[in-house]
Amino acid sequence: MNTHKTYTLQEATAKMMKFCAYRERCHKEIEQKLIEMHMIPEARQEIIYKLITDDFLNEERFAKSFARGKFNIKKWGKVRIKRELKLREISQFNINSALKEISEKDYLQTFHQLAEKRWNFIKEKSIIKKEKKLADYLFYRGWESHLVYEKIHELASSN
Repeated sequence: MNTHKTYTLQEATAKMMKFCAYRERCHKEIEQKLIEMHMIPEARQEIIYKLITDDFLNEERFAKSFARGKFNIKKWGKVRIKRELKLREISQFNINSALKEISEKDYLQTFHQLAEKRWNFIKEKSIIKKEKKLADYLFYRGWESHLVYEKIHELASSN
């Protein structure tokens, strides 16, 4: 027998308001949570509408907060941030808006610091292997290939 807690529309709405108040959420996360709560599609639609009208759910605000956080805390590049926002079904408009939150000066400064720190951390005798390890590391974090290759060239030629 399938025993799962059932929620009234009011209980589910209150629970989702708390969920959104804790940190910014995207529509996809809310939809997923409501599905896990076994809410019917009509109820899910109504709850999401209420969350949007009461400003608990705002996709642009989510995207901006996500981009700032992943850049400042995890040192992700724009490629990775964009990919992760697309996975969360964020619109291209909101993705572009979110990426504008990161200043070009901070972006490049962070990239150079991250690359140099990692370069010095990699203990590899072969310069080719060291370059590959650095490239893999930076690509995984979503930095643009032209930045990565220019930096590797710069670091390798200074050795």
